[in-house]
Amino acid sequence: MPLTSRIASFRHVRLGAFPTPLQPLARLTRALNGPTLWVKRDDVVGLEMGGNKTRNLEFLFGEAQAKRSRAVATFGGPQSNFARQMCAAARRLGMEPHCFTFARRPARLEGNLLLAQLMGARLHFIPFGGGGNASMTLEQATRLVRWVVRLTPSCWGSRVTFMPVGGHTPLGCLGYVLAAMEIEDQLRERGVERAVIVTAAGTGGTLAGLMAGFRMLNSRHEALGLDVGRLWRAFPASIAALASGICTLLGEPHDFRVEDVPLVERTYAGEGYARLTRDGLAALRLAARQEGLILDPVYTSKAMAGLIDLIRQGRWSRDEHVVFLHTGGGPALWAFDGETLLADV
Repeated sequence: MPLTSRIASFRHVRLGAFPTPLQPLARLTRALNGPTLWVKRDDVVGLEMGGNKTRNLEFLFGEAQAKRSRAVATFGGPQSNFARQMCAAARRLGMEPHCFTFARRPARLEGNLLLAQLMGARLHFIPFGGGGNASMTLEQATRLVRWVVRLTPSCWGSRVTFMPVGGHTPLGCLGYVLAAMEIEDQLRERGVERAVIVTAAGTGGTLAGLMAGFRMLNSRHEALGLDVGRLWRAFPASIAALASGICTLLGEPHDFRVEDVPLVERTYAGEGYARLTRDGLAALRLAARQEGLILDPVYTSKAMAGLIDLIRQGRWSRDEHVVFLHTGGGPALWAFDGETLLADV
């Protein structure tokens, strides 16, 4: 059975607009004097203010509907795009969203937290993880929050579907196998036979989906993840296990090893999740002023800073192609001081 048909056999709900655009970054290419740069615009995919997690949520909400769930729950950092998009999808489909956040409740709700509250999400604040110390594996954090959800009174008496942080499940990541197919088609149309697709890695699901997708397509394209949070202990092992699980789910078992995971860990994360970096702010302004491309301070600006640094190190020649996967996150801009974002470094 063709890969597309196998993916289509899993129930999913259409939440986004596909394919998302693949656009050249001609001015940024000239400014950096490096490889030919492109941007894959998953920031405009849909689900209130967009972002890559729409792809995961189509399959996760398909599962929730199959279970006749009345509520959904997830967890993540204070500026989790997945949580904000989950809330939007839940309200569109008539379910109650619960968000468990890795922090103490702030004095003011801003950015993605403000939007979650606007959509009437039940917000639960638990002060563990997310501080940049990588004290837990992603799997340990998921088990702990599952337990917390079961003990939360407002979740009792309703059918609740729990969605791990970032949609980090083989089912959710089917959305990024489809993205790999989409990228493959778009690059072929543009005569690009080989490219590196660079993405921010917060929970690693996007990277795992691309790894599995390109392998099953026998593609010449490669993925590269840039860690933006220093969130998880044994992060590459979690990504390898997830990519392996995706292949198994689709009937093409493959055992990804830790050394197979194309991840630059910690280098561009700064002090940790949602902590601004000088290079990230410089990259945010450069993309805005060269291309009118708006990044966010938490995820994509750090990934763009890493991409710029790798270009300056000479990682790619001028005849190569690099695609920057814009995973969204614009609402996080409003959680930071404007003078800081605009100040020269």
